[in-house]
Amino acid sequence: MNPDASTIAAGAPIEVDLSPIAEGQDIKVFWRGKPIYISHRTKKQIDEARAVNVASLPDPQTDEARVKSGHEQWLVVIGICTHLGCIPIAHEGNYDGFFCPCHGSQYDSSGRIRQGPAPLNLPVPPYQFVSDTKIQIG
Repeated sequence: MNPDASTIAAGAPIEVDLSPIAEGQDIKVFWRGKPIYISHRTKKQIDEARAVNVASLPDPQTDEARVKSGHEQWLVVIGICTHLGCIPIAHEGNYDGFFCPCHGSQYDSSGRIRQGPAPLNLPVPPYQFVSDTKIQIG
């Protein structure tokens, strides 16, 4: 009774088991044909993201607004650069986040744009925790 591949590709929700993702590691899954980065952030990454003066950001948004309360260690973002749609590389750049090598945009460990031509933060897809170790995207 599972949906077929064409239904999933069209946007059916997907479930992702977080238990195999080690602290400091991230994975990439696909939802609606888009790459989704799921990062298991370290305490250092969370602290750095929360220490940023939000007013200094090109697209001001707090770290707390980008993660689920009680699950701050998990960052879920659509991995498409908001400049020209390239795919950034995780754990690269000056902010321990994402780096887009095509035009130099750099995002922090909260997926917020910090440097380069991208105008907006990496978007957060609709998702929810269905258990402590599993999320549903979509």
